[in-house]
Amino acid sequence: MRLPLLSHTDRASPVAFRDEQPIRVDAFLADVAALAARLPARTHLVNLCSDRYRFTVGFAAALTRGQVSLLPPGVAPELLRQLAASYPGLYAVADSHVPDCPLELVDATALNGAGTEVAMPTIGAEQLAAIAFTSGSTGTPSPHPKSWGALVRGAHAEARALGIDGGCAATLVGTVPAQHMYGLESTVMLALQNSLALHTRRPFYPADMRKALEQVPAERVLVTTPVHLRALLEEEQRLPALRVIVCATAPLSAALAAEAERRYAAPLLEVYGFTEAGQVATRRTAGSQEWHTMPGVRMRPDEHGVWFGGGHVQVEALASDVIEPLDTQRFVLHGRNADMVNVAGKRTSLAYLNHQLASIPGVRDGVYFEPQDSDEGVTRLMAFIVAPGLTPEAVLGALRERVDPVFLPRPLHFVSALPRNATGKLPREVLVRLAAACAGRKAGSR
Repeated sequence: MRLPLLSHTDRASPVAFRDEQPIRVDAFLADVAALAARLPARTHLVNLCSDRYRFTVGFAAALTRGQVSLLPPGVAPELLRQLAASYPGLYAVADSHVPDCPLELVDATALNGAGTEVAMPTIGAEQLAAIAFTSGSTGTPSPHPKSWGALVRGAHAEARALGIDGGCAATLVGTVPAQHMYGLESTVMLALQNSLALHTRRPFYPADMRKALEQVPAERVLVTTPVHLRALLEEEQRLPALRVIVCATAPLSAALAAEAERRYAAPLLEVYGFTEAGQVATRRTAGSQEWHTMPGVRMRPDEHGVWFGGGHVQVEALASDVIEPLDTQRFVLHGRNADMVNVAGKRTSLAYLNHQLASIPGVRDGVYFEPQDSDEGVTRLMAFIVAPGLTPEAVLGALRERVDPVFLPRPLHFVSALPRNATGKLPREVLVRLAAACAGRKAGSR
């Protein structure tokens, strides 16, 4: 079975808006064909484009060439080198300079929508479209393949859950990167497979979010995170009319959701998902703590936890969170497992960060510590290390090679020894006391 790249039936309808200018189906397909012709004959690539339209063109061009887009948890040079070792011939598509990138780069900036009319590409439902990765405790990313058919079914299920299916001509403005599974599903696939449009920019500051929304026509959908939403509310930005607000990546308080709905006169729907399964449930956070699985998705609890399967979920997957099922389609989320951290919408494990810290030459011992989360999921990580011959600058420089910048410790404390117990563990209460003892010292001091 083959499925079309786009669900848009009108070749003159917009696929994207660059500022206020529409990019129509014909121009998009011409760009896809032109970039596909320039891609090297390889099997895997990493799409580093920051512009959402160029990312989408790169993703689509790879699909038409039968190539698989990798979605790593970060773009640190060491991580890209690890992926290149596992996927020979790996290259990257980019639209800006990528410092210290160890991969061959293909420029995706020269897109002008020119050329002859291109037939609508179709992709095999079973064709592997993307591989998303979670960070393993040993430092080796764990792959989770996503077929084209699963992504398409997920886009249809999300549109139904959000109430933007059935011919709603909405435009999606997203504050999340397209490389994130949430960004891929809720700003790229959602648009491609539901005849919607996407805004090319990724606004970060509240004023930029307002400007981007003002540049697109109604119906407008804001796809964001609790951190961005909180900043938007704190600056009291006035927004044009919204159809719906979509939020994910970190816990969202009911109070924040209710304030957003009151301020912007639009429903706020939170999406729950995880890399292994993708998006699996939604809730209207201001009205209920109960999550409802997306169409076709069911839960199965066992002694290991709660599994999600069915519908668009390609392989039944075990959730990494503490979940209380109410039936096969409703549940209450009780929080993350202790080892997982989420910073600025990027998720990893403390075990993975500790492994990277300990791998730095000269570090004798080290541990990351998550002191506190707010209700909106704003996380600050600190670290304690035993490294007599190193400077703070050397440690942070080495970490930048290994982890995404959002996971750099702030602050970094040098200590003479870590207070491990007889079994070599560091109980949380011990780290709390160590953090208090270091609080009066300047970060990086010994």
